[in-house]
Amino acid sequence: MARMRVSYEYSEAEDKSIRLGLFLIVCGIVSLFILGFCWLNPTLQSMQSKPANCTVVSVRRVEEMFECVFTCGADCKGTSSYPCLQIFVNNSESNSVALLHYDEQQLVLNPKCSYVPPCERDNQKNQENVLRWQDYWTEEVSSQSFTCFFNQQRRPDDVLWKRSHDEAVLLHCVLWPLVSLLLGTLIVLLTICARSLAVRAEAIKKRKFS
Repeated sequence: MARMRVSYEYSEAEDKSIRLGLFLIVCGIVSLFILGFCWLNPTLQSMQSKPANCTVVSVRRVEEMFECVFTCGADCKGTSSYPCLQIFVNNSESNSVALLHYDEQQLVLNPKCSYVPPCERDNQKNQENVLRWQDYWTEEVSSQSFTCFFNQQRRPDDVLWKRSHDEAVLLHCVLWPLVSLLLGTLIVLLTICARSLAVRAEAIKKRKFS
């Protein structure tokens, strides 16, 4: 009976395989929750924006200056300012004038302006970045039609030039946690099945020689 009991115990290699499988299962579940909270919800909201055709109506700079935070090292931060550029476009989806924003992140960061430049310590550099953006829309785009993204329910008075998230982000948020979860489950099941077959083979062998 003692030898029969020993035969049901897992070897060191099998024990490591099961632990690895359980680790992958836990990682898959945890990463699915983390990615779902951090990326999946914003991606689904971003994908609710419908593509539309937009044309520039007016481009202007307002007098108000806005502050931004720049970093200049590990423990070095400061504030500088940039001018506010507003680009109004005609949205074919609602046939109304709306304020254009670069993407969702900039819309949340500053809903009053169309473009938030990368924050530099020098205010002049921030102004030059905004001026380049203004020249692009007044000279290169001008009255040409371009694709924008519009969400009637969430932001009826704003449109986006780009989406921050797309279907690829949604795919990665779901794919890799599921791969980890399935791989861990497969390792555990194969290890248990292999041990079960080994025990049966051992039992059959003992019956033959008993």
